[in-house]
Amino acid sequence: MSKTMSANTGVSFELSEEAQSVREMVRDFAETEIRPIAAQIDETHEFPAENTKKMAELGLLGMFVPEEYGGAGMTYESYVVAIEELSRVCASHGVIASVNNSLVCYPLLAYANEAQKQKYLVPLAKGELLGAYCLTEPNAGSNAANQQTTAVLDGDHWVLNGSKIFITNAGPADILITYAATERSLGPKGISAFIVEASTPGVRKGKKEHKLGIHASDTREIYYENARVPKENLFGELNKGYTVALATLGGGRIGIAAQALGIAQASVEASVKYANELGFDFTEEDNEKLKGVSRVESLNLILHWGGVEKTEEEKLALAEQKNSWYREYFDRMSPDEILPGVLSFLIPGSSPIGNV
Repeated sequence: MSKTMSANTGVSFELSEEAQSVREMVRDFAETEIRPIAAQIDETHEFPAENTKKMAELGLLGMFVPEEYGGAGMTYESYVVAIEELSRVCASHGVIASVNNSLVCYPLLAYANEAQKQKYLVPLAKGELLGAYCLTEPNAGSNAANQQTTAVLDGDHWVLNGSKIFITNAGPADILITYAATERSLGPKGISAFIVEASTPGVRKGKKEHKLGIHASDTREIYYENARVPKENLFGELNKGYTVALATLGGGRIGIAAQALGIAQASVEASVKYANELGFDFTEEDNEKLKGVSRVESLNLILHWGGVEKTEEEKLALAEQKNSWYREYFDRMSPDEILPGVLSFLIPGSSPIGNV
């Protein structure tokens, strides 16, 4: 990502050539393949299986995974842009790709051994298999360390018992990245991570949840009832799974923030269009400033949560640039400019880092 500093304009950030190409590719795909069915699948709650295959063909299900492991070998910046563009048209598509990338491919890339990568990461990154992340339980939500699902070693297998809730991609998932207590007395220091094939006897998927939104994303409970998982499917170190879970959630929040940003961008575009239809006179300068505020939030997302370092000078210049935009809007806002003012106010709060 190229960066330039200016005393008058603050910090200017531009997308890399790769990220810009990804934006154009994903926007074209979203407009031609997703938008025509987005409203329908949101109403019917139908999982977009065909479009998920098409996302795989575009390399969107293993974006930052190296090519040697079946991925597209792109940067995290490109990944963020792709999730933003998918979510701008349909948040369900955005979260399907986000989960497979950051919650499934990432921990395997970072913690799995070579044999596990070849067997599971490669087909997941290619989109030949779809994954789900199984951490949350009825009594282990915000306190994810309170795992009640257990894994007991029995010969050459781990026997898993317990349940998970609110699991994204659960219905169509082939692979379940599962966390379980292998030594309950150790608390968070006794949790391990497992690669569980969804077809394993004793693994059962619950009914599809009826949510308030993002309906085409398949969310269910997962039950483990004496599910025997091969001993070699433990990944990372024994009793070190909570470290894997926390590291994975960090990347997962990047994807969810990108999703929120895409939704916010679509909301701004729709609101501006509606305001113009009502007769509000948006000048070209107003439109550019709205775009500019959105770019700053995108910048914060990529840099702060994506791990790109900012100097203190850049942080201060960025903050001042944002503040000057907000002051200018609200200082000159009259009653007939309320809607434009509210739009500019809402954008900075529209990309929070929520729970995964």
